[in-house]
Amino acid sequence: MRFNCHSCLSGFSLILIISALPAAARSEESPIATWLQWRGPQRDSQVEGPAWPPALDVEHLQKVWSVPLGPSYSGPIVAADRVFVTETVDKETEVVRALDRQSGKELWKISWPGAINVPFFAKSNGDWIRSTPAFDGERLYVAGIRDVLVCLNGADGQEIWRVDFAQTTGAKLPAFGCVCSPLIDGDFVYIQAGAGLVKLDKYSGKIIWHGLRDGGGMYGSAFSSPVIRTINGQRQLLVQTRKKLAGVALDSGEELWSQEIPAFRGMNILTPTVIGNSVFTSSYGGGSYLYTLNNGAATAEQRWRNKVQGYMSSPVVIDGHIYLHLRNKRFACINIETGQEAWVTKPFGKYWSMVAQGDRILALDERGDLLLIRANPQQFELIDKRHISDEPTWAHLAVCGDQLFIRALNEQSMYRWK
Repeated sequence: MRFNCHSCLSGFSLILIISALPAAARSEESPIATWLQWRGPQRDSQVEGPAWPPALDVEHLQKVWSVPLGPSYSGPIVAADRVFVTETVDKETEVVRALDRQSGKELWKISWPGAINVPFFAKSNGDWIRSTPAFDGERLYVAGIRDVLVCLNGADGQEIWRVDFAQTTGAKLPAFGCVCSPLIDGDFVYIQAGAGLVKLDKYSGKIIWHGLRDGGGMYGSAFSSPVIRTINGQRQLLVQTRKKLAGVALDSGEELWSQEIPAFRGMNILTPTVIGNSVFTSSYGGGSYLYTLNNGAATAEQRWRNKVQGYMSSPVVIDGHIYLHLRNKRFACINIETGQEAWVTKPFGKYWSMVAQGDRILALDERGDLLLIRANPQQFELIDKRHISDEPTWAHLAVCGDQLFIRALNEQSMYRWK
């Protein structure tokens, strides 16, 4: 049975649905930029909008509001009039809040029990909620650390449904908690949970299929988040498990092709990056790879391998080059055609989240540094840098028009370009 919220959401949902329309379908007088899922509109950290200013100083980038929160690694979800954030309180409760986009004022809050103790070698990165939610204009989909997916009414926070994957599928709880960020496509939502890949009806939470199962526990819980792309004319789900990269049929969950990706302790974390009919990935303990998919054949051919190793930061692609933050904390530019590094920098922090616009990259280092970079394959070109938080900034930043939403470990802030 589908939840019908047209009467209670008529005005609110209309605004949000309009905000999700293509630019050509919106009024030129009032475009509303949003960030409704992991890595932005197309799940590739590429954005359009007004040109970014030439500097990050207080003259060009000003803090508008900041709200204290409990710890979380979830990136903010930015709708037309509100921002959805998560937190873990007292190491035992997961909380979701809706904040007014312009002021940071709390609109609603909902919570549920949710906590897990991650393995000792990951303790330094915390036991709190990790997954970035997704929003379809009416419903917010939040993955809790204990392998649950909760669907909330975006207007008031009321729970519509929830699925506990450990109970429903019999899978073991993931050792590192649920990390994958849900993906909405039409009437369905996809997530790597239940020690596999799951497709659900987004209105009811009914599981349509459950594939790519690999046992759960230490090596069964995926770190990566899926994307949907068309390769060789076939629309498919691109998924990276702890062991392999795969293309999956949306309707059936059938594995179309797969390629083993070597990694230390299964640290395949990056979101797969599709470039034409090829897929790029990079793993901790493995290397960087570009695979080309043969038309009509269920195989992936390795086009090249580079020894540089990615870690947690998914790359951005600009003008024939891959810009990737590495396991050794350095930043690299890789030529797509040859697989060779154009350059590699000195070390920065452990993790970057990046957003690209044209030939500009905005990178948020986990040490609280914001960097504005020109994408230049000839040399690393840092335009400006600004320290914006003394707290760790592991969550993915969001850029919506002239607004920047930055989630530090214990606060959510909104900045505005000037």
